[in-house]
Amino acid sequence: MRLMKFGGTSVGDPARVSNLCEIVRGALALQPVVVVSAASKVTDMLLTAARHAAAGTVDASPIEARVTGLLHAFGFERALVAAELDGLTAALTQIAARREATTELTDLVASYGERISVRFVAAVLTAKGVPATHHDAFDVGMTTDDHFGGAEPLPESEAALREAVGALVASGKVPVITGFIGKTRDGRVTTLGRGGSDYSAAVLGAAAGSDEIEIWTDVPGVMSSDPRVVPEAHTIPVLSFDEAAELAYFGAKVLHPKTIHPAVRQGIPVRVKNTFEPSHPGTVITAQGDPGARGARAIAHKKGVTVVNVVSTRMLLAHGFLARIFEVFARHRVVVDLVSTSEVSVSCTVDREDGLDGALRELAGIGEVSVQRDRTLVCVVAAGLFVNPEVCPRIFAALGREGIAVELLSMGASAINVSMVVPGARGDDAVRALHRELFGGAA
Repeated sequence: MRLMKFGGTSVGDPARVSNLCEIVRGALALQPVVVVSAASKVTDMLLTAARHAAAGTVDASPIEARVTGLLHAFGFERALVAAELDGLTAALTQIAARREATTELTDLVASYGERISVRFVAAVLTAKGVPATHHDAFDVGMTTDDHFGGAEPLPESEAALREAVGALVASGKVPVITGFIGKTRDGRVTTLGRGGSDYSAAVLGAAAGSDEIEIWTDVPGVMSSDPRVVPEAHTIPVLSFDEAAELAYFGAKVLHPKTIHPAVRQGIPVRVKNTFEPSHPGTVITAQGDPGARGARAIAHKKGVTVVNVVSTRMLLAHGFLARIFEVFARHRVVVDLVSTSEVSVSCTVDREDGLDGALRELAGIGEVSVQRDRTLVCVVAAGLFVNPEVCPRIFAALGREGIAVELLSMGASAINVSMVVPGARGDDAVRALHRELFGGAA
């Protein structure tokens, strides 16, 4: 069985949907299971509609116009997704009545993007001679906890998904299943967080015993850097799970950071491919990666990062300093990326400020707190950092030539990444300088 996940750009216009159908047709011998995201821009439109509903305005017309435009391009009418569009309006009406877009209701609204997409894609496949059926993930076993906005599949999902997907594949039709969404045990709709379609596809592929998990997107694999910042960036043919996870976590846009974990657990290769270049081999991600790889592999970056510094001379030689700080972050559900410590200080980065204000108030009781916003986190993933004496000096030489100061530094214990925080305004300059130094290319 082959798990094929198609992102929002792959279902975002008629030409791309037609291309998706041909890709699936070419994979019929592999017994494909298709997972799709909402069409590009639809999730953002849904979240905007939820915010407007909280202010008292119920208006699903922008989403309906986007959806019906795609339907009409293939000769389908609104009736194909009428129940979903009506359900969306009902959910927005609930928000308007409460004057509050709770995370639970926001998840319900956001879920309709994928629920519409599977019905549309399955209908197009069938019309083009590839018999397909549509399924909401929660109807084939995707049961999650109730952490709305970032839910996690429960252990019981694995067996349920394995049984249900096996039966669907055995039916001889191509199952088209929603990414991104699930349900709690008591039937409330959840989402796995933005980008969670990749994650849910990997969960589903791992549970069902897929021979490979394909992530179809709009770039030809995992690139040596973001091609929007570094036009000369190149595709990396082979990555290890560890390398790909570091890149995903530290800003690479091709993969959702959680995607790798279910595949790692089952030893299933993940391949990233381009919908419009299906013959391009893309990037394959395996447990071992490329055993012969040496030196820099890729550069990832995140913009809009916040640095939190906690200094307390009272904690000199005292045990429990780090524990107290991270207990505060945990209580407020603040996710920390990088950490750098000294005897009396801790500096760390966060890329989302949800819960941060409350955490900062508590941290003020531990020590002197300062915050630096609008920073860029740059991560160089390289093979054999602990035994290769060349990579780190070249990194700092390249940044020094550009006059870019490193404000925070962390070297991963896995010996495959060096991560730095630089001023936000110099983030793109830093990425380009590092790519020129480590991979060559335009000056």
